[in-house]
Amino acid sequence: MIGALIFASALSLVQECRALIPDDVEIKGRIVQRNKRGIPIAERDYTLTRKGGETSLDFPIEELDTDITWSDITLDYLWWEDASFDDEHDGETVNGQTCKVILLRKGDRTVRAWVNEKYGALMQAEELKDGKPHRRLWGTRLKKFGDRWMANVMEVETIGSGHRTKITVEELK
Repeated sequence: MIGALIFASALSLVQECRALIPDDVEIKGRIVQRNKRGIPIAERDYTLTRKGGETSLDFPIEELDTDITWSDITLDYLWWEDASFDDEHDGETVNGQTCKVILLRKGDRTVRAWVNEKYGALMQAEELKDGKPHRRLWGTRLKKFGDRWMANVMEVETIGSGHRTKITVEELK
C-alpha cells in the first residue's frame, strides 16, 4: 500500500498506476453495447492477453458500433511519457475516492486520468477533443481476482451519443 501519494512528477504517479497492471495476464470478458435506456443492442466476448508487456486483443472493434477503442481496453495511454498534473481538477473524487488528476499527451491526443490518491489505481479517464471531454471510461464495480482487486465492470461513453458500452471482466489469469 502506498499511503498518501506524494510524487515528484505526474509521470512517477503514472508509473505507479502502471505497476498495478500485470505484464503477463489473460483477461476474458464481454462487451455489451446498450442504448440510452440501458437495453443491450449488441454483445460480444473478448480476450485480452498481455505477455512480456505486449498486448493483443481478440475482439474486432470495428464489427460492433461501440464507444470503445483500443485505448479503453488496453489503457495504452498509461504508457505515454508526456504527463502533467491537472491542477484545475486536483482533489476531485470518483466513487467517493479522492484523486490526483493527470493529463497524458501523445501527438494530438490528450487523456485526462483520475488516479486514486491512496492506492494509485486508475478510477476514470476522459479523452479530450479541443480541450473538452469527448469520451469517458470509468469503473462501476470492483472484484477480487486471486489476490488482485480490479474493476470488473467498466462503462465507456462517447459524450452526447445517447448510448454506452459496458466492458465486463469475467476471468483473470
